[in-house]
Amino acid sequence: MQSHENSAPCLIAFGSNLPFAGLEDSQAVIRAGLQRLANRLDAELSVSALYQSEPVPPSDQPLYINGVALAIGAWNPQEIMSVLLEIERDFGRERSVANAARTLDLDMIAYGNRELDSEHLTLPHPRMHLRGFVLKPLCDVQDDWHHPKLDRSAKQLLAQVDISDLRLIVPPFRVPPES
Repeated sequence: MQSHENSAPCLIAFGSNLPFAGLEDSQAVIRAGLQRLANRLDAELSVSALYQSEPVPPSDQPLYINGVALAIGAWNPQEIMSVLLEIERDFGRERSVANAARTLDLDMIAYGNRELDSEHLTLPHPRMHLRGFVLKPLCDVQDDWHHPKLDRSAKQLLAQVDISDLRLIVPPFRVPPES
């Protein structure tokens, strides 16, 4: 799916708070979804720690597990977005109402320092700078990433949000594509 010229870091936030058929819990869903993503991108993923957090906005939903994956490659962001949506569907994601519980959520939050505003994709993600459950794991994989619109690093953005509800449950890891 990629060439190696003009490689850029692709940052993908992920989350889950529901199990899926044959997978015992959200962590298993995430691991299986990330393996599928590594295979489809034909790239190794550097994955942040996995963090557990309360739903946003607050609700009676199960707790979420969140993180960020980093892949380096030369892709078309629209093609990556199509792959992310396809993987979500494969793992039972139903887009019903905003902020509903989900089996797997995959959001491209940045592609290098590109800015993009199209009907189906905005880069960088328009709310990423407000979400501790995105910024803390982003700092795990690329704390020097620089937000092109806000002129701040991931570390600087993290310092401006509350992360007191995040609980580390798994340290960072890598997901190579299967041969």
